[in-house]
Formats: sequence, structure tokens, C-alpha cells
Amino acid sequence: MALIGYARVSTQDQHLRLQQDALKTTGCIKIFTDTVSGAKYERKGLVEALNFLREGDILVVWRLDRLGRSLKDLIERLTELHNRNIGFKSLTESIDTTTSGGKLIFHIFGALAEFERDIIRERTNAGLIAARARGKKGGRPKSPLSEEKKLQMARKMYEDKSMSVKDICNRVVPQ
Repeated sequence: MALIGYARVSTQDQHLRLQQDALKTTGCIKIFTDTVSGAKYERKGLVEALNFLREGDILVVWRLDRLGRSLKDLIERLTELHNRNIGFKSLTESIDTTTSGGKLIFHIFGALAEFERDIIRERTNAGLIAARARGKKGGRPKSPLSEEKKLQMARKMYEDKSMSVKDICNRVVPQ
């Protein structure tokens, strides 16, 4: 079992020292870092840390928001670690998924993330229903065909001889 640290700051103006010192004090044998916004999905240091971790290791971060961009992202990352039998510790929030209390917190986070997704889905559906009631149609607007494309379509249908001229006209230039 090894403690592996991950530290991240958002800008060049910020310093990793506080996080690195806390991770070293905790006993991390290796620390991976990034200087990139949490909104960026591709974080080289995090990818390296995740690839370095082995079964039984523990990923340690100074604070939860250093690991995940959102609650959903955090839950996905923690689930990935759990599936690989890798523990997780957040120093500031005192979360440790290698303990029963830490596992409880993780499951509460998962329930909250699922609840959040359900609420978003309900709001979206309610908005769509309200829009339809006002006569609005959702989805991407159909792009108008150029005159050249319409002509090509009409010729192809005419040569196929499976449609009448009237049906071709209705299909190519709907009323």
C-alpha cells in the first residue's frame, strides 16, 4: 500500500507548495501535479497519477475540488478508483474511503449526484412540455436545401420511376 498524492492549482500565479507540503506530511511517496484549470478535462498530472496507482494504493488530495470538476466528475473518478481497489483520501474534508465512515460519505455523495441528475432531467422535461404547449418545437432546425440539391433530388426520384411527378414535387418543395 502506497500513498500517492495529487496537487493542482488553476493558474501560474498560484503555488503548489501548500498542497505538496500537506501531501508530504501525510506520507505520500510520490506527488503528481498540474497547473491547469479544473474545468479542463485533460490534466496530464492526474492522468499520470491514475496510471501510476496500483491495487491497494491510496490517492491523496489536499481538497476534493482538486480532483473533480463537479460532483458528477468527482463521483465518477472515485467510482473508478473503487473499482480498481484503490483508496482515496481528501485531507481538508477528512474523507478516507478506506474507512467505513469514508465509504458512507462516498455513498452519500453518489446519492446526491443521482438526485441532482434526476432534478435536472425533471426540469428539462417540464421545460420541453411547457414549450410544446406554447407551440414551440424542439430540436435542431432543418437546414434548407439549396436549389441545386433540390434539383438533384428531383432528377434522382424521377429517374427511379417509383414516384409520380406530383409526389416528387410535394417531396422536394413541400407546401
